[in-house]
Amino acid sequence: MIVVSNASPLIILARLGLFELTKYLFKEIIISQEVWNEVVIKGAGLPGSEEAQQGFQSGWVHVRPIAKSDHLTVWKNQYNLGAGELATIILAREIQADLALMDERRARNLALYEGVKVLGSIGIIELGYLKGEVSELRQIYHKLL
Repeated sequence: MIVVSNASPLIILARLGLFELTKYLFKEIIISQEVWNEVVIKGAGLPGSEEAQQGFQSGWVHVRPIAKSDHLTVWKNQYNLGAGELATIILAREIQADLALMDERRARNLALYEGVKVLGSIGIIELGYLKGEVSELRQIYHKLL
């Protein structure tokens, strides 16, 4: 299964202590250079930064640049979304990903319009629960609030 992730699920899962849930569920994830910059470079010292670096060093988080950077420029002017969200959708289309992990509603709607299947942080957590990797949903939901 090819899975591309935006920044928000990585950050949220890291805050909850569930970052590696993506590893257990999907074996590996791919992020764009824009998402790497947002989570690791600009987000240095914040939740998700260290976890993403460790995942990269361990070989289950992969950074892949988008092939059509001009497409990103056009979309930045066309849609009011962040570079990471747009790059995630573009990358998912380019590599024919099975799934894109993202939370922002407008980005999810655009992804679906572009034919990209999406799953958000809550969906990831619930999938982890169904597969026995998450034991107590109630506590996690309280942490999310």
